[in-house]
Amino acid sequence: MDTALTHSSYAYEVKDRERPEFNQRLEFLGDSVLSLVVSTHLYCHYPAMDEGQLSKFRAFLVCEETLAELAADMKIGEYLLLGKGEQHLEGYHNPSILADAFESVMGAYYLDAGYERVAELLTRVLIDRIPELTQDGIDLDYKGRFQEKMQESGPVEITYEELETQGPPHNRVFHERVLVRGVVYGEGRGRTKKKAEQMAAREALRSLRKKK
Repeated sequence: MDTALTHSSYAYEVKDRERPEFNQRLEFLGDSVLSLVVSTHLYCHYPAMDEGQLSKFRAFLVCEETLAELAADMKIGEYLLLGKGEQHLEGYHNPSILADAFESVMGAYYLDAGYERVAELLTRVLIDRIPELTQDGIDLDYKGRFQEKMQESGPVEITYEELETQGPPHNRVFHERVLVRGVVYGEGRGRTKKKAEQMAAREALRSLRKKK
């Protein structure tokens, strides 16, 4: 499991001993295991859906945003081995790193315990949460969905503001927030400004749901 939690940034900074194996290969394996478990569940439980609908549903369940949320809930970020640069960029909270780590952990668990056990785990942490995760639909355009939600009663001013940008040009992390009439509704981070805005809108949608 140590390999599953070792990010490449950490491995490449090791100078005084043999470079440790990092989690990209396990991520590759975990991605396939995750896809099989989710695809099997959707095929068996949604017989009315055609191939296109099933693919769209699966894409939502295994997207970066969903997997990062699951990884955060499992506190995977607290155990990640990151290089100093990623630590400075708060990589423990980076959705991309968290999603990749979730897949690598699933890959490692599959190798250690077998398919049935990893399927049981994914059922508990993902499949059983499908009703919760899909409350706002499965459209990944969170900005569009948030705008529609806020404008149900008429036009409102929605703005996105950049809070900060960290890291060198080739490894930027953007921190954005979304405001409605000057009130902050959500914040988000991402490797691009657009991605960070989408994450801010997603957080805003979640905050609206909690207020109901």
